[in-house]
Amino acid sequence: MTQHVIRPVRADEWEKVKELRLVALSDPMAPLAFLETAAEAAEKPDEFWQDRARGAAEGRGVRQFVAEAPDGRWDGSVTLFIEQVGSTDFLQQTVQRNQGHVVGVFVRADQRGTGITDALFRAALEWAWSREEPELEHVRLFVHEDNARAGAFYRRFGFEPSGLVIPKPGDPTSQELEYVIARPAAG
Repeated sequence: MTQHVIRPVRADEWEKVKELRLVALSDPMAPLAFLETAAEAAEKPDEFWQDRARGAAEGRGVRQFVAEAPDGRWDGSVTLFIEQVGSTDFLQQTVQRNQGHVVGVFVRADQRGTGITDALFRAALEWAWSREEPELEHVRLFVHEDNARAGAFYRRFGFEPSGLVIPKPGDPTSQELEYVIARPAAG
């Protein structure tokens, strides 16, 4: 891997959070990977991005990790939300177990295959498994049925298909596949 530092975002980095999100939403794979467009994200006020960075930095219910290059450029990001038993998830379903939910996975095209994605996932899962309240049983994510590259990475990293298939929000003609990784056994 290159000389990237993998770390959580800081609350004052909202402009970089916004910039990387707009880059991600402009990627050719964005329609498969994300639920919003670059135009929709660009219209959001600064206060939205400030709140987003602050929430992801505090790390209570969400934490965003970035891959920062030596020159300060952010080359990738992963966000992990905590879903607690009894809460309602993005599908409006009651959460049955304490779990993490990975979203917003993105690595710039010129950095793919360098190990950045692995490093981002290691950081996110380390944070997930280190939590004591709530202790998470597993971490999940959804991948579009046509996003073979992402699906291959998730399987290689240790995620397994759960069997849950849902219509893609906003596009009922496409399907999203749930993948999960179980909490490692104590040892």
